[in-house]
Amino acid sequence: MSGPALPSLRETIARHGLDARKALGQHFLLDEALCRRIAALAGDLAGRQVLEVGPGPGGLTRALLAAPAAMVTAVELDRRAVAALAELEAAHPGRLRVIEADALTVDPAALLPAPRKIVANLPYNVATPLLVGWLRGAAAIEGMTLMFQQEVAERICAAPGTGAYGRLAVLAQWRCRCDLLLRLPPGAFSPAPKVWSAVVGFRPHPEDPGEALFRTLERLTAAAFGQRRKMLRGALKPLGEAEALLDAAGIAGDRRAETLTVSEFDRLARLLQSRA
Repeated sequence: MSGPALPSLRETIARHGLDARKALGQHFLLDEALCRRIAALAGDLAGRQVLEVGPGPGGLTRALLAAPAAMVTAVELDRRAVAALAELEAAHPGRLRVIEADALTVDPAALLPAPRKIVANLPYNVATPLLVGWLRGAAAIEGMTLMFQQEVAERICAAPGTGAYGRLAVLAQWRCRCDLLLRLPPGAFSPAPKVWSAVVGFRPHPEDPGEALFRTLERLTAAAFGQRRKMLRGALKPLGEAEALLDAAGIAGDRRAETLTVSEFDRLARLLQSRA
């Protein structure tokens, strides 16, 4: 249940001097219809605790509050935006919590009770490290609906053997089903970025392999894709006994990282961990 009428998003920006700052990777989504569509892509929010990162003036926040989420927790680093969101917080008592913090330091499982979802238009400059951190703890998250630069979204969803396939695709697809759900042109944002953006849906796989194995996969993919032109027998040398590791996994040493499937990386990671 909402309170009195709120100012428009553009009025909110003007009143709080909330001009988008490049240093913070800010591009505000002010189209309310698009915000509602993104909130809908997150699926059923009834009874869910929703984490939003980088809400800015609160366009997506308003759409999430219009959905039946139990609570929306918005983490914002920009003090101007925190002040702008105070009006929205007052209009939705008990359903919106605004926290001034660096999202990279926030643990969703510690911050929110279950069931949890993350829905966010991520700041461009921290989108990838935020995603990797959330993937490590994906067992505690029911689902994520996240907006990235389109190039990053395509890398997340890329298939083996394609130019976009790399470390990010392996880490994301190893932990989640990843679907590119929506593409948005630069003109949808204020200010307009130079590139298109895209929304990716993440649904964690039922099996929880554990954070230790995830970190092993991080090491493995860092080595494998660190020098993409190298054959695996050379690329994996820093991990020790590369030839023996590949032989045990049944993977030819003359293959390159971009040809391996996620399941082959999984096999290598489990063997590598067992030898630690």
